[in-house]
Amino acid sequence: MIKSNLTRRAMVAATAAALSFGGHAVSAADQMVESIHFLIPGGAGGGWDGTARGTGEALTKSGLVGTASYENMSGGGGGKAIGFLIENAESNHGTLMVNSTPIVIRSLTGVFPHSFRDLTLVAGTIGDYAAFVVGKDSPINSMNDLVEAFKADPRGTAIGGGSVPGGMDHLVAAMAFEAAGEDPTAVKYIPYDAGGKAMAALLSGEIAALSTGFSEAIDLANAGEVKIIGVTADERVGSYSDAPTLKEQGIDTSFVNWRGFFGAPGLPEAEAEEYRAVLAAMYDTAEWGEVRDRNGWVDIHNSGADFEEFLNQQEQAISDLMKKLGFL
Repeated sequence: MIKSNLTRRAMVAATAAALSFGGHAVSAADQMVESIHFLIPGGAGGGWDGTARGTGEALTKSGLVGTASYENMSGGGGGKAIGFLIENAESNHGTLMVNSTPIVIRSLTGVFPHSFRDLTLVAGTIGDYAAFVVGKDSPINSMNDLVEAFKADPRGTAIGGGSVPGGMDHLVAAMAFEAAGEDPTAVKYIPYDAGGKAMAALLSGEIAALSTGFSEAIDLANAGEVKIIGVTADERVGSYSDAPTLKEQGIDTSFVNWRGFFGAPGLPEAEAEEYRAVLAAMYDTAEWGEVRDRNGWVDIHNSGADFEEFLNQQEQAISDLMKKLGFL
């Protein structure tokens, strides 16, 4: 339930007691939303999961939101969660579903029948670069090594990802190999349900490399479990500056995956605006800065109508690219 401005003023008048959220003392006046239920369209350990839980952490620890809950709902490349939100719209007004570039890709390819236009657009909040990673003991140490391995044995050099064939991780891999002068349609891509399972496949040697979100690779790289051999940023990312960009290795391409939040169709505009306001306020908190930097995210904030315009433009650009690469 979202607290209205009137309700919040009543709360302030009723109590001056400080509330403690995660060790951060805030007054009741700071709380903008009582609770948010985050719907996550993939499994644990993936980019959607990390984004929802990191956002909830920042919102609750800063005191902007009272409580946050989380629900993972895998299936259909994210389509199961989208369908659930649409089919149960009235009972999901307290829910925000996290999503990202795949909602555009998968609606274009017909993986599911819905698009972002069937939902209430709340806000885009972050950008996460893509990365290519290999196991810590892999003989591959650079993107050039990966390309050479592909040239020597295209079918034996499988690239894995946490999305369906033709999905974002596949598309990023195709973009990179095309920029390296190779046939993007010849890339052997193996899909997994969310990034956690894809990372397990990498560590077991089932795939030669993993195309994934940069934020998903950082923790394992810091622990010495994997090597990040390329990131799709224009410049090295400060939170993990050891990772070389594709561009500095002679592969002239870059990509950033937005992530953001959607409400159920028919969500009252006043409630949607409350969500937009609390997400906007989040950027000014130290708690958000800690979560963002820990995950290697960048702030990309598009709210309401700006979010819609951004998605329309991305849909056109991705459609053009996928046709060029033979995915549409």
